[in-house]
Amino acid sequence: MKKCIFTSLTLVVLCQITFAQRNETRATDADTPLHLLQPDYPVPYGKVSAEAVTQVLDRVYTYLNAVTPAQLADKQSNKTLTDFSSIDANTTFAKADFRLTSYEWGVTYAALLQASEATGDPKYKAYTNERLKFLAEIAPHFQKLLNEDPQNRLAMRAFLNPHALDDGGALTAAMIKSVRGGNKATLRPLVDHFITYILTKEYRLSDGTLARNRPQPNTLWLDDLFMGVPALAQMGKLTGEAKYYTEATRQVMQFSKRMFNPQKGLYMHGWVEAMNVHPEFHWARANGWAILTKVELLDVLPDNHPQRAKILELLQAHVKGLTACQSGSGFWHQLLDRNDSYLETSATAIYAYCLARAINKGWIDKVAYAPACLLAWNAVSTKVNAKGQVEGTCVGTGMGFDPAFYYHRPISPYAAHGYGPVILAASEVIQLLKKQPFEINDSSLQALQRK
Repeated sequence: MKKCIFTSLTLVVLCQITFAQRNETRATDADTPLHLLQPDYPVPYGKVSAEAVTQVLDRVYTYLNAVTPAQLADKQSNKTLTDFSSIDANTTFAKADFRLTSYEWGVTYAALLQASEATGDPKYKAYTNERLKFLAEIAPHFQKLLNEDPQNRLAMRAFLNPHALDDGGALTAAMIKSVRGGNKATLRPLVDHFITYILTKEYRLSDGTLARNRPQPNTLWLDDLFMGVPALAQMGKLTGEAKYYTEATRQVMQFSKRMFNPQKGLYMHGWVEAMNVHPEFHWARANGWAILTKVELLDVLPDNHPQRAKILELLQAHVKGLTACQSGSGFWHQLLDRNDSYLETSATAIYAYCLARAINKGWIDKVAYAPACLLAWNAVSTKVNAKGQVEGTCVGTGMGFDPAFYYHRPISPYAAHGYGPVILAASEVIQLLKKQPFEINDSSLQALQRK
């Protein structure tokens, strides 16, 4: 009897869910223009204003500005240190919600530079320039301590004594962008230091592809495209030297040869040289880093570069594959092709940015992809809470070869990976809205074609 009651209740609930999904109406075709009824969308649908996007951007900025002070403190007393010449082994960054030298914050610094460009508001750029100037000023003092004792667990140790591309690739790219934007801080020694690491010290496969020896020997991490290539591309733009573009494009092509599935238009997260069969887990954020890498590269790659057409073709194929996986709520799933995995914010924000940027640059069809871009932004905007925190972001993630690893990664508003992508998305969507008119035509969002 209990089993029958449970089954009946289950059927009732399933029926209710089904009806809710269908947004069923009792109006008739005879008395109501049914095609004009408002659907029950799970996130805002349709046109959005640049002003509304800027409000979301400002909430995020206000939060970050308050919780990431550019200050040093004593580890024991927590007393603020202002005289950098007195930096010692007990000196650390002042308490903050996020780390000022993480690769995630490299993304955030670069994103805030674009926010000023999009809005005309200098406060975003000032955030980046002030913190990078701070890092440039304290770095020599920490370097001196490291030279005296390489085992010192210092605040800037990872960047100054790197062991992985994560330790400074994204931060270096942001530094170069800041220098190109007029920052007069002494950043060039830090830039040269990490570019040298990328070119001469990072572990590689025999053909020169950037690699790691974890979790297996000779492993490619899709994430490493972003950790290395944008910094090289920016160095090419800064110096005008072709060798940086050559190396950047080579890495994209060699990663893609092994890791891009042309049938799905998606990348696998990890590739291991000794594996004969590669389980393809299409992790959303890693695909985000891959498409962001191509956008970053195309932004500065000379028009006449011999590999430009191939990089553009890869971008277009990736866009096609990604947009085919977008959910009806505008988000993408943690595993892109597994719709029972959770909806994830940081990857959705990266895709929103890359779609907007590619449309604004004329690299992809605006009529085909602009509605998906705005849907993605509308979804992301619902994850920025009143405090300015970004919710629904997967925490830092290694590499796995089973689905449970990805399905059950935690999410947190303190996962720094979400902030730079949301700022990037907001900035480029603002630019898109300035350039591209939209309309609701027969209830669907359409990008207008100028005649």
